[in-house]
Amino acid sequence: MKMSDEKQINADRETVWNALTSPDVLQECVPGAQDVSGSPEEGFEATVTQKVGPVKATFKGTVTFSEMEKPEKLTLTGEGKGGAAGFAKGSAAVTLTENEGGTLLSYDVEAKVGGKLAQLGSRIVDGFAKKMADQFFSRLEEVIEGPKDEDEEQEAEKKGWLKRLIS
Repeated sequence: MKMSDEKQINADRETVWNALTSPDVLQECVPGAQDVSGSPEEGFEATVTQKVGPVKATFKGTVTFSEMEKPEKLTLTGEGKGGAAGFAKGSAAVTLTENEGGTLLSYDVEAKVGGKLAQLGSRIVDGFAKKMADQFFSRLEEVIEGPKDEDEEQEAEKKGWLKRLIS
């Protein structure tokens, strides 16, 4: 399964780069992430719980960074094993381009699943993978830019440390 998209983020490339390579921000942005530790140089270990159709699993896996050209582009490659549910692996090539409004983040994702997850059918799995990518990059945008409306102001105060951390 392959997909591509882009997001406009109202921040400079350095800030977006720092967010993408921070374990705290990754844990905040990856849907279902319970624990993310490590560094971009050595890679990250993560525990993520997700439900895909009727299959719910906890995946333990790794994320490595390659082709890093700070602050222009990087490739994230991940692999997780979910026991009887199967496995998921994939990569995302991310490009950061400066523009008048801040940074244009473009990504190309390729993902693969096996085991019980693969038996669900490509429509369910592809839809789930697209939803996960959309949630990750939308959440990344929120973490960097802050909340979009007043109802989220209180929550932003709790998460304000993330913005300070990556700035």
